[in-house]
Amino acid sequence: MLPVRGGALLRSTAALCSRITGPGGFLSRDNGFLIENRRTHRTKPTHGIGRYKFLLPPEVEQKKKGKLLKKEIKQGTEYEYGTLNFQVSGHNMLYVEHFAQYMHNFFNQMSIKVEESYAKPTKTKEVLLMPDVGNKMFVDSVLTVHERVVQVSGLSSTLAPIILEVLTMNQPEGVNLLVKAHTEVDYLERFKARPDLDNLRASMT
Repeated sequence: MLPVRGGALLRSTAALCSRITGPGGFLSRDNGFLIENRRTHRTKPTHGIGRYKFLLPPEVEQKKKGKLLKKEIKQGTEYEYGTLNFQVSGHNMLYVEHFAQYMHNFFNQMSIKVEESYAKPTKTKEVLLMPDVGNKMFVDSVLTVHERVVQVSGLSSTLAPIILEVLTMNQPEGVNLLVKAHTEVDYLERFKARPDLDNLRASMT
């Protein structure tokens, strides 16, 4: 009886394995459990499951970088000024930078529109010294001049004297403050001069 029962048990086990795996499948043993390695879900359609690109905003094509477009200079009226440049300059970059930040925060608190806040190229000046004997001068020291510009627009004519008084009261020593109307020349001064490039363009034309 044992061989008959053993054969029936083997046949039932083989049928169960073929029913689990299906045609062409195979099993692997992991911790005493039979795991099917054949992944049939790859052949079935997903119907967009897991796709997220439709949730992102549409991508805008970036334009090629060309020449910087000049902003329109706002003209003043009877009751308010146009575009003004508050220029801060000095030899100590720390004082110049902090005073420019103070002005920017002060304009924001007073609800004055700040168009731009930028730095101009650093300038250097040589101090020449003439000795007691001889006429040949030599360089004694080199001074650097740092400059920051805070550009505002729409400043009221009645509020402007109060603003200037507050700024001059908080102006640190060794820092110069200049207020002037913004022009196209001031826009071109923001960029560093390239005499070699200008000479090349002149020779080509």
